[in-house]
Amino acid sequence: MQFWSRIGLSVAVIVFGFSLMTISNTTNSSASPKPATPITKAAFGKTPDGTEIDSYTLHNAHGASAKLISFGATLTELMMPDRNGKMGDVVLGFDNLAQYQAKGPFFGVTVGRYANRIAKGRFTLDGKEYQLAINNGPNSLHGGAVGFDHKVWKAEPKNTPAGQSVRFTYVSKDGEENYPGTMAVSVTYTLTDKNELKIDYAAETDKATVLNLTNHSYFNLAGSGDILNYTLTLNADKFTVVDDTLIPTGEIKSVVNTPLDFRKPTAIGAHIAEIKDVGGYDHNYVLNGKAGTLRQAAKVEDPATGRQMEVFTTEPGVQFYSAIHLDETIVGKGGAKYQKYGAICLETQHYPDSPNHPDFPPTVLRPGAKFTSETIYKFSAK
Repeated sequence: MQFWSRIGLSVAVIVFGFSLMTISNTTNSSASPKPATPITKAAFGKTPDGTEIDSYTLHNAHGASAKLISFGATLTELMMPDRNGKMGDVVLGFDNLAQYQAKGPFFGVTVGRYANRIAKGRFTLDGKEYQLAINNGPNSLHGGAVGFDHKVWKAEPKNTPAGQSVRFTYVSKDGEENYPGTMAVSVTYTLTDKNELKIDYAAETDKATVLNLTNHSYFNLAGSGDILNYTLTLNADKFTVVDDTLIPTGEIKSVVNTPLDFRKPTAIGAHIAEIKDVGGYDHNYVLNGKAGTLRQAAKVEDPATGRQMEVFTTEPGVQFYSAIHLDETIVGKGGAKYQKYGAICLETQHYPDSPNHPDFPPTVLRPGAKFTSETIYKFSAK
């Protein structure tokens, strides 16, 4: 009982039901000018068991918007202006629920209980070994067979001084995907009048467990085409070296004199052909600065549209993925065939396989402690 009382009313809402209140534009008087459009709620289909999935569209005072669905706490659309003020969708995704339900490339989803890979799906915690589902070669990836990306989350849309937001909540039961502990999780998306999409994560547990949460959005600042001409800057001097199954060896290496060096603005395609083993970028970078403090992790610029995206996070690492596995067989929004190098993912998170590397920043969450993390994707144009 202490665990549930500690988590408080939000978990009571998750467990005992949810009643959507009227969504209005009422905000704190100190907030920025009100958006012209209130939060929009719409049906997005039903799961096979009849559960209704809803979409929520957030708006800001400058015409930007973000659409999210309760299946997977997923970002499905993000409209941002280019240098001429023209709005365009800058994330990949699908038009319907059935496509999100099929196992795919994790477009825009919330990933957990453990994002990225765990070697051979095994880890030991407090002397007990846990075996997870193997779903990526010999390893466990993104939470196992049915991760957070395929769960139905409760949604609470609201207006805040920072902007319109949706708070998604989910209770992951003890033993789900063989992870220990019943864990209450929340993910809050907020669209600000600074054209920022803020993502705030929180979690508590009744038993020691491991977790690593992230958002897996695929960004294309032009809306189509590849991202090889984009300029990328990463605030990272080092990366985690991996084996041929993308599991860290434990070595943390400097990016100097490697094709992974993005300390200065560099075209993504400038050295991508030099990465023979992976076929492109799928690497965890060790971010500079103190983990737990909000700092800039990355900046991406598209010369064609002028759109820029800055990434800020409290996390210790970021997985830079250049969509190497897209091959035009996946048909997305509006019938688009998503191509190799057709997007950039910057997944702010802890390092892969951290439960098996004591020297990595810890990913253990214990009863009485609260996990929190913040990531901001900020957009502008020049």
